[in-house]
Amino acid sequence: MQRLSARQRRCLDAMAIQVWEARATAADTRPSRESAAPEDTRGGEEHRGNWRPLQQQVQECVRCELSKTRTHTVFGAGNESADWMFVGEAPGAEEDRQGLPFVGRAGRLLTAMIGALGMSREEVYIANVLKCRPPNNRDPMGAEVRECESYLHQQVAHVRPKIIVALGRFAAQSLVKTTRPIGKLRNQVFQFEASEIPLIVTYHPAYLLRNPLDKRKAWQDLCLARRILDSA
Repeated sequence: MQRLSARQRRCLDAMAIQVWEARATAADTRPSRESAAPEDTRGGEEHRGNWRPLQQQVQECVRCELSKTRTHTVFGAGNESADWMFVGEAPGAEEDRQGLPFVGRAGRLLTAMIGALGMSREEVYIANVLKCRPPNNRDPMGAEVRECESYLHQQVAHVRPKIIVALGRFAAQSLVKTTRPIGKLRNQVFQFEASEIPLIVTYHPAYLLRNPLDKRKAWQDLCLARRILDSA
């Protein structure tokens, strides 16, 4: 990765991660990724044309039993033409109340993780495998995933990210189509379904709040994702 900006260091401090860097040299004159955004060649209003109907489909969805217990559907949020897409498993209680993904303590940590990469939440896209909260935050059931996953596939097709980061065991297993534990899925580069979009697995922010020593591993995963994106 390039040298860290002051903003990135503040985000890493918020994650309680210390990163050592080599001193800058005269040859290291590359601009920060924060200084200029690459031109978006994925289309404008025409590209975003099918977004609102999909949002409406999710809001009105009654495909599974979760529609009977939800307060709000949680579609997703962020830049609809983002390079980075972060995918969690399902909304929690606060997300269900607000209708937004990753709010509360876990959301603040995710914001810090994104900031450590030199971006804001508004520059990435954030979604979940499920659009409705499972009761008592239980793990999603297979039938619920099968009924809901087409929405995520349409979101990926719409956003067309350059990289996807799966957050947590369930999201990773759902996106990679495996039952292997998350520890066996880290440090690898997968592809999302039949696309050529690289997919990286890391820990869920809620897990990191309970296991702060693994934050450094999560930062390593994000650095891997950055290297993959920079080398594309």
